[in-house]
Amino acid sequence: MIIFLDLSNNKYIAINFRKEEKEKMKIEEKEKIEKLIRSVKDFPEKGVIFRDITTALKDKEGLEIVIKDFTDRYKDKGIDYVVGADARGFIFGAAIAYNIGAGFVPARKPGKLPAEVESVEYSLEYGKNSIEIHKDAFGKGSKILIVDDLLATGGTAKAMVQLVEKLEAEVYELAFMIELSDLGGRDFLKGYEVYSQLKY
Repeated sequence: MIIFLDLSNNKYIAINFRKEEKEKMKIEEKEKIEKLIRSVKDFPEKGVIFRDITTALKDKEGLEIVIKDFTDRYKDKGIDYVVGADARGFIFGAAIAYNIGAGFVPARKPGKLPAEVESVEYSLEYGKNSIEIHKDAFGKGSKILIVDDLLATGGTAKAMVQLVEKLEAEVYELAFMIELSDLGGRDFLKGYEVYSQLKY
């Protein structure tokens, strides 16, 4: 907060420049989810540790913590639509959208949506892929939350940002259950707000 003196009437004016407050998961809740996540060595290839979220989601308390954390963070923020990435982003996206009173839009792999689409291609370690949404998914100026289970290199997430901006909508934030910090996805999304519940 900064205090100014208004010389016209000799009164002090307080102006709050603090950034918008957003809820974050409590330490004990993080510890609970971390214990529920299963780490599988050498999957999908040797040297990789796979963070398996299915063990956390099948636990009713674990699932409640994850969805409630996202809900508390994004409720009453004026979000119009939640865009979930194919396929695990659907698990979180639809539940969050319902809880915060927003619509849900699936971002799908090529050939899965029946009507006219916008498409963005992105690079993988070996080759390329693309992701699509319907051209009429949401209107110009809509406030969008992008959701997926995992932030790794950021390729899929950046493609989703580009899809949202192709439709002239605004990305409010990108939200993930897990972030693999060493892979640099957050840096790849520089300029956008990124939230992850857990970091490895």
